[in-house]
Amino acid sequence: MNAAVVTWLDALGPGDRAMVDALRAIVIDAAPELVEEIKWNAPSFRDGADHKVTLGIERKGGVRIVLHRGVASRDVAGFSFADPDGLASWPAADRGVVTLRDPPTIETKRAALGALIARWVAATR
Repeated sequence: MNAAVVTWLDALGPGDRAMVDALRAIVIDAAPELVEEIKWNAPSFRDGADHKVTLGIERKGGVRIVLHRGVASRDVAGFSFADPDGLASWPAADRGVVTLRDPPTIETKRAALGALIARWVAATR
């Protein structure tokens, strides 16, 4: 594990740490080829130079998964992505945000989240 990720995780309280570790495990299982590092002051997973999945702490409690296509905005013409389980809100066609409030919710949605992440990484290659 990247030393910067360890430092970031070690600064979290136990509740937030448990939720972020659960999300990290889901991302790693869904897309083990991604490289984890700290970007935007949070654990972020990249494929080559393009960051695909970034995790974070919600200010009002809980955690989030951000699905995106890298640092710079890209043309969304011709890009589409299906979220049949409705897990994410989509502020843009190529940016999804999943908000999870507690560990039981993360565990309940584990399989669907893993599938969403795997499809996202494949669709954004």
